[in-house]
Amino acid sequence: MTPEHMPEDAPTLSDLLERYAMLRDTIQGLEAERDELGTQIKAALGAGEHAETDLYRAVLKVSRRVEYPLDRFREVFGDAAALEVAAIDKKRADALAQAGDLDGDRLRDLAVVKETQALVLQSKTR
Repeated sequence: MTPEHMPEDAPTLSDLLERYAMLRDTIQGLEAERDELGTQIKAALGAGEHAETDLYRAVLKVSRRVEYPLDRFREVFGDAAALEVAAIDKKRADALAQAGDLDGDRLRDLAVVKETQALVLQSKTR
């Protein structure tokens, strides 16, 4: 809306910016607090503790991702193969093994499984 069409009591652009900045700072602060609480809760759950409220139960969901360390991949398969899969992506490396360009057994031996944990709130009201 152009200034001549704005009601007199409408917030100015500076007012809007101030509110936006305040909300952004609040959200960032809340996200930082949430992340810290999540870290503490995950550590406690990982140590065997249980946590729940009237509405939620906290559980850890573990996901696994296979990665191939670049230095070891390069040692085993050479520079050309390492460049072919530059960011050594499981799907691309597996596709090369299926095509016969890489030794599938050696590729499996090279694999490193990375685990990540996500804090999940399960609703107790369902």
